[in-house]
Amino acid sequence: MDEESYMQALLEKATELRVKVLAITDHNHVGSVDKFRALAREHNIQVLPGFELASSEGAHVLCLYALDVPVATLERYLGEFGIRDTDPSSKLSPKGFHEILAIVRQQGGISIAAHVTQENGLLVCLQGQARVQAWRDENLLAVQIPGAVDDLQPDKGDIVRNKDANYRREPARAANLALAVVNAKDVATPDDLAEPGASCWIKMSEVSVDGLRQAFLDPESRIRLNSDPPPEDHAEFVAMAWQGGFLDGAAIHFNENLNVLIGGRGTGKSTVVESLRYVLGLQPLGDEAQRAHEGIVMQVLRSGTKISLLVQREDQPAEQFYLIERTIPNPPEVRDSTGAMLPLIPRDVIPQVEIYGQHEISELTKSREKLTRLIERFAQHDSSLRQRKADLKLALERSRTRILATRKELHQIEERLASLPALEETLKLYQARGLEERLKEQSLLVREERILQVTPERLAVFRDLLVQLRSELPIDTAFVSPKVLDELPGKTVLADIEKILGQLDRELTQLATQWDEALQKADAGLQSVRAKWEERKKIVQAGYEKILRELQKSKVDGAEFIRLRRQIEELRPLKERQAALKRALQEFENERRQFVSEWEDLKATEFRELQRAEKKVNRHLRDRVQVTVTFAGNREPLIQHLKDNPGGRLSETVEKLKEVEAFSLREFADACRAGRDVLVKRYGLPGSQAERLALVPIEAILLLEELDLPATTRIDLNVAAEGQSPVWQSLEALSTGQKATAVLLLLLLESKAPLVVDQPEDDLDNRFITEGVVPKMREEKRRRQFIFATHNANIPVLGDAELIIGLSASGEGGQGRAEIADKHLGSIDARPVRELVEEVLEGGREAFEMRRLKYGF
Repeated sequence: MDEESYMQALLEKATELRVKVLAITDHNHVGSVDKFRALAREHNIQVLPGFELASSEGAHVLCLYALDVPVATLERYLGEFGIRDTDPSSKLSPKGFHEILAIVRQQGGISIAAHVTQENGLLVCLQGQARVQAWRDENLLAVQIPGAVDDLQPDKGDIVRNKDANYRREPARAANLALAVVNAKDVATPDDLAEPGASCWIKMSEVSVDGLRQAFLDPESRIRLNSDPPPEDHAEFVAMAWQGGFLDGAAIHFNENLNVLIGGRGTGKSTVVESLRYVLGLQPLGDEAQRAHEGIVMQVLRSGTKISLLVQREDQPAEQFYLIERTIPNPPEVRDSTGAMLPLIPRDVIPQVEIYGQHEISELTKSREKLTRLIERFAQHDSSLRQRKADLKLALERSRTRILATRKELHQIEERLASLPALEETLKLYQARGLEERLKEQSLLVREERILQVTPERLAVFRDLLVQLRSELPIDTAFVSPKVLDELPGKTVLADIEKILGQLDRELTQLATQWDEALQKADAGLQSVRAKWEERKKIVQAGYEKILRELQKSKVDGAEFIRLRRQIEELRPLKERQAALKRALQEFENERRQFVSEWEDLKATEFRELQRAEKKVNRHLRDRVQVTVTFAGNREPLIQHLKDNPGGRLSETVEKLKEVEAFSLREFADACRAGRDVLVKRYGLPGSQAERLALVPIEAILLLEELDLPATTRIDLNVAAEGQSPVWQSLEALSTGQKATAVLLLLLLESKAPLVVDQPEDDLDNRFITEGVVPKMREEKRRRQFIFATHNANIPVLGDAELIIGLSASGEGGQGRAEIADKHLGSIDARPVRELVEEVLEGGREAFEMRRLKYGF
């Protein structure tokens, strides 16, 4: 190929491979730079111009400069290295390796040691102390290798990994690298670009020498070789905007990794955090945090303000965006990517998001129950468990209703039957006087009348069943309609379901009609029987009245006898009902025992998930934090229940129950049923209070069985100095800063949902932020999104925030508003952002320099 054809082919291949930046580094030559830059602009590819030098020792160095540096300047730079010939050549520069690195830095460029493990690379062509000194040169920020670090020869690999004591660099640029490593092999043909060792990923706010320098200073955060594992997919906030309120007109496009909000007090950092919480419909965990949240929403964001949040789910097979919108004070709305409103809440589309306001982490440490929520994040939840619990809870409520209704009816029947023995005794007196025989016909008539009254009652249950059947018709077959099944591969098989249900619907409809006709026929028949019986009654009644007149002459009240007989006949069928209710009650109670057993099993299953999460957390935070979860550790629901039933003074009982380590609601409910002595013996309760518990109504005991006592979590922190044996102390015995330390370590553990924290440094010391928070944050930000509001420079700078968001405020009082200037959006490699960080977080360059001088480094 000629030069231009080669350039075009190279740029087309780069476009195909999504390579966005190329560096042109001919040996001792810059004559092709302008033509290459011009052609690259047509492909939207940026070019870092420069050249390759060979030091006087023979070590090759890549020298890169600003995007727009003129070729004449590049030629002058080459002259400073003693290269006077403008044609390409491989001659050595008279400058040594160290001198070349220093001159490139003075020129405003950046240098990379080329193919260091191969011929003409510094680890091959240099030997002894010359090689050691070259490797340790403070101006050497990056080296080029042909592939993965793990593929290097052992001796070279140890040097690159900073494991060779003779070559050790302090400080190292990464935890497992002495300095930045890049893949950027020489490209002889366009196809060479496709090789994994020809390119690598570099994070920069904008392509520049300064961006490269920041990447080389922090390669762990900013450089990824093609051989390295790619970042993990995770849920993320994509963008956010406000209409109205303090942030009116502001908008942020978040980075998927670490975002840091900075600015002076009153510039809106906390307002952004609480806006995220509000638009997602999340409630603070602490009371103080709740009050602060409500204050910001109503007084700073204000009614009528609309907050819009674009989110992306982690578990989607392809990019799927959702827009969540909320106008104060209305509930949030969720829309899909087409703008259609969905019947979802924000938590459905981006679950497990965690947002903590100022001092909320510290407040969280005061509740062991709330700490359990942190552990739940690490539990592998059975997706069906929550639904099974809800179903079983409903079954328990229904069983309680049935048992109480049955017991109530039994009690009413027993009250009515209590008068039966006395009535039967009175009947015997009447019988002794011969009234039974004389009024036998009328007495039997009373029994017949009762039969006619009971018969319709027996039909009532079938009428109710018919009503229930008709309420379920027609059968809903929408879930198997042709439209629903259209995209399913098994639609021809599943289509038969609609036919089967349609046939069942027709047969049940026909059955309902026949059922109704049968009941009408029975009603007509009973009406006929009643009419015939009424004729017979008239005849019997005439004879009865004649007998009554005769009895009156003897001063005997025959009518009272008949009333007595009627009362007895009405009560006697209740005995059958009583027996049936007792059988039903036994069945309901047996069924409930099964439900209660399943309820306890489900709660235990849920707790075992927490125990597995506990082990996982302790494994990750070994020697730093230990967590212990306790089954049914939160007794507050039980205590509140006892205050309601039986109520009164129960302070000793409450304390005794709190002390029970392995507490079982089921056993306690059984003890209440068993009575005072069992309560005293098993739980050591005072006699009078045990007596009151034993006398609580059955409904209170049934409700007791249905309680769900949440698990609680104890957190212990190792307060021993580094290298000493662990000394564990519980949160209650720790300082505010130590408490926040332990909890924040939990929050930073693996999760794929965004974590938002407002000023974590408020309750932490700088050393922990530097040694604890920042390293963990750097490790996890590849797997999840962080948004921090802070006044501490260590978080955005040492954490190497991908996006720093600088906020400022203008105006006064209720008319003030926050502003986010475009120039104050970016990373530390953007000069305006870096200057803002210096000013806001470091107190300005002069203050920083003065501190550095006072520290002596």
